[in-house]
Amino acid sequence: MKILLAFSCILIYGMAFITGCAGRDKVTAIIPVQDLEAPEWVMKGSGAFGGDKEKVFYGVASAFPIKNFSLHRAAADTHARNEAAKVFQFYTASLMKDYAASTVANDPTVTSEIQQLEQAMKTVTAMTLSDAEIVDHWQDPASGELFALARLDLASFKDNFDTMQTLTRKVKDYIRDNADRIHNELEREEAMKNGE
Repeated sequence: MKILLAFSCILIYGMAFITGCAGRDKVTAIIPVQDLEAPEWVMKGSGAFGGDKEKVFYGVASAFPIKNFSLHRAAADTHARNEAAKVFQFYTASLMKDYAASTVANDPTVTSEIQQLEQAMKTVTAMTLSDAEIVDHWQDPASGELFALARLDLASFKDNFDTMQTLTRKVKDYIRDNADRIHNELEREEAMKNGE
């Protein structure tokens, strides 16, 4: 009886082991994106770029495969726009901080102007992000991951804030005079971060 019980236990454990091994998926090797000849923008990622010619904000993101390709592409595009939003929000925060630092502490209008600027930047950010354009896609042939590149240009931002009625002339002039400089500073930070 003990031998039969021991044999039954060994048989059950053996079946469980074999079933467990048979149910495992094959492990595939992960191939780094840089080895797949991905476009430069996939490797570079999100940031403020452009140099002296065209100043732009880029958002790079991806989505893993979804059976419905339209949904797959829409997910990648949405993620890329969100990444562009993060870069642009950092830019506007830098612009507001720079403006606040440049104002005179004893000026009674400083607080209201900073509040106006903050509200205007939120509105402009929302308006500008709806204009974020998806300019490229790349699909990883090994994993099926789809990358998307979203683009926002600084000229669009300047056009949008110029229409804001709530901004004083002083604030508009400051933004117009300093928008490119702040963008260049962010671009330099991106380059240092990427070791360029």
